Amino acid sequence: MHRFRVAAAVTTTLALAAGAVNAQQIEAEEFVLDNGMTFILVPRDEQPLNVAAGWLAKVGSANEPAGMSGVTHFLEHMMFKGTDAIGTTDAAADDEFRRQLEELREELFAMIYEVQYPRLWAGEIDDPWNPENDTPEIRAVRGKMTALQDEQKTVAIGNEFDKIYTGQGASGMNAQTFYDWTRYFINVPANKLELWAWLESDRLNDPSLREFDAEKDVVVEERRLRISNAPTGELDEQFYSMFWMATPYNWPVIGWPSDLQAYTEEATRDYYDTYYQPRNLVGVIVGDFDPAEAKQLAESYFGRLEDPGEPIPPVTTVEIDRLGSFVLEGSCDCQPAAQIAYQSVPYGHADAPVFDVIADLLNGRTGRLYKSMIEGDEIASTASATNYSLKYAGAFMIEAQVKGSSKPAALRDAIAAEFERLRTEPVAERELQKVKNQTRADSVRGLQDNMGMLQQILAVEAYGSWEDINEYPDLIDAVTTDDIMRVANEYFSDGAAVALYSRNESAATSTITMDEALSAVPEAMREQVKFQLDSQLAALSAASIEELEVGLTQIDAQRAMVPEAMQPMMEYLIQEINVRLDELRAAETAGDAEAGTAEEGDE
Repeated sequence: MHRFRVAAAVTTTLALAAGAVNAQQIEAEEFVLDNGMTFILVPRDEQPLNVAAGWLAKVGSANEPAGMSGVTHFLEHMMFKGTDAIGTTDAAADDEFRRQLEELREELFAMIYEVQYPRLWAGEIDDPWNPENDTPEIRAVRGKMTALQDEQKTVAIGNEFDKIYTGQGASGMNAQTFYDWTRYFINVPANKLELWAWLESDRLNDPSLREFDAEKDVVVEERRLRISNAPTGELDEQFYSMFWMATPYNWPVIGWPSDLQAYTEEATRDYYDTYYQPRNLVGVIVGDFDPAEAKQLAESYFGRLEDPGEPIPPVTTVEIDRLGSFVLEGSCDCQPAAQIAYQSVPYGHADAPVFDVIADLLNGRTGRLYKSMIEGDEIASTASATNYSLKYAGAFMIEAQVKGSSKPAALRDAIAAEFERLRTEPVAERELQKVKNQTRADSVRGLQDNMGMLQQILAVEAYGSWEDINEYPDLIDAVTTDDIMRVANEYFSDGAAVALYSRNESAATSTITMDEALSAVPEAMREQVKFQLDSQLAALSAASIEELEVGLTQIDAQRAMVPEAMQPMMEYLIQEINVRLDELRAAETAGDAEAGTAEEGDE
C-alpha cells in the first residue's frame, strides 16, 4: 500500500531538521527582487567548492483547473526542453512547427470532443483518446501531426539543457511536483553559479514547449508505471480520491488519464504564465559562495523576469468534515494490506506538531507499531504512520502489510487498537521524551550536506518560511501527553477512512521489469543506479525472512522521500523483495508441514 507520492512531506522535513538546528540554527540572508521573486542565501563551507541551488514555484496539482489535472507535473517535464536559445538549431523553424502543430491539435481535439465522446457515452468505444478507436478523419489529422513532429525533430537538440550542465561539472539535476509545490534543483561547482543563474532564469523567462505531444506520451507511460503497473497503484488512487472530498487534493498529482491527453499548448502556457510569476517563486542557494556575488547574479539574471501584476488565483474550496466512515475493499497482485486514515490539520495549525509527535511515537523499531504488530503479534511485515500537514488540509494515516497467513482485517483491528490506545491511555512521560530525543538524534544528517539543506528549505518555503526550521524543535518539545490524548480524541474518533487490500490469487502477476524501473531515471545516472540495484538484488538471495521484512520497513519509510524518477526503481525493489519473501515463506511452510508429518509418524 503506497503513501501519497512525494519527495518529502513538509512535516517530515521539519522533523529531520529538528536535531541539527538544536546545535546550530540555519543562518540565511533573505531578500526580494524588484519583480517580487524571493531569494534565500545560506553560505556555508562544509563542502568546499560545492553549491546546491534551486528554486521553488508555489504551485502544484491543487491549483489545476478542472480538465487539466496533472498539468503542473507535465510542465515540470516541459521545463527541461530548453528555450529558444537552448534545445534547437533553428528557433524560428521550431516556433513555426509548434504553431502548426497547435492548429492541428485543436482540430483533432474538436473532433474528439464532438465525435468520440458521444461514441463513448453511447457505449460504442471505451476510450475517446485511444488511436485504435479513431475515425478515418481523426486518423488523417493524426497523420499530419506525426509528419510535422518528425520534421520538428530535425531542428531539435535532445537533452541540451542537461548536457550544458553536466559538461560544466554539475550533477543531480532534477525536479519534483506535489500537491502544493514544484521545485527544481542541482549541484554545481562553486565557480559555475553564474551558469546556474543564466540557465534557470532563461527557462523561467522563455520556456519552450517543443515536442509537446511526445512529452505527453512520456507522462502517460510514467503514469502507467507508477499507477497502473504498481501493485496497489490504482486502488491507492481511488482511496485518496475518496479521502479528499472537497479540496483539489482529490485528484492524483500525475493527473487523470483523459486529462493527460487534453492539454493544448495555449492552455498550458496560460497556466504557466499565471502561476510561474516572479512573486510566486523562491530561489535558494546553499554552499560555498560569496553572498554579495550571488545577490548580484540574482538581480542581474532573475531580475529580468517580468512581473505581470496579475493576481495569483487562490484555492477557495475548504475541506469539509467527514460525517461518516467509509471502507474501500479491493484485490490486487500485491502483499495484502490495510490502512486507516483520519483528517488531520494543515501546515501552520497549532496541532500539527502534535500529529508529528504521534507519528514518531508509532514509528521505528522501538515504536508502538513495530512492537505490537511486527514483533509482538507478528501479523505485519511493515507498519508505519504518517502525518501530512498540507497547505489546505491534512491527513494522518497508519498502514501495514500482512505477514505470513494474517489477513487485512486483522491489520485493521490492530491499527484501530493503536488509535484507541492513543485516545484512552496517556503516553508516559519517559516514552514521550524518548521519542523527542530520538527525533533529534536521527535528524542530524538532515542538514549536513548542501543538497539536504536546500531540499528542506524549498519544502518548508512552500508552506511557510525557512525560519520555521529553526523554530520547529521548540514546538515539538512543547507537546505534552495531554496534547496527544486531546488530539487523538478530537481527530481519531469519527470519520475513519479504511482500505483493505487482499491478494488477487487468480490474476496474472503484474510485474515491473528492471528496464521499466530504470526508464524514468535520468540517463546520466542510469548506469550508477543500475549498479546499486544489482548489488541490492544480489544481497536478497542471502537474506533471511527477518532481514527482508526489516528491509521492506526501511524502504517503506524512505519511499516518500525519494525523487519521482526513483519511484519505479523503489517499486521494483519492493516487488523483488516480496518475491523472495514468498519463496522463503513457502519453503518455511513446507518445512513446518514435513516436521508435523514426522512428529505424527513418531507418535
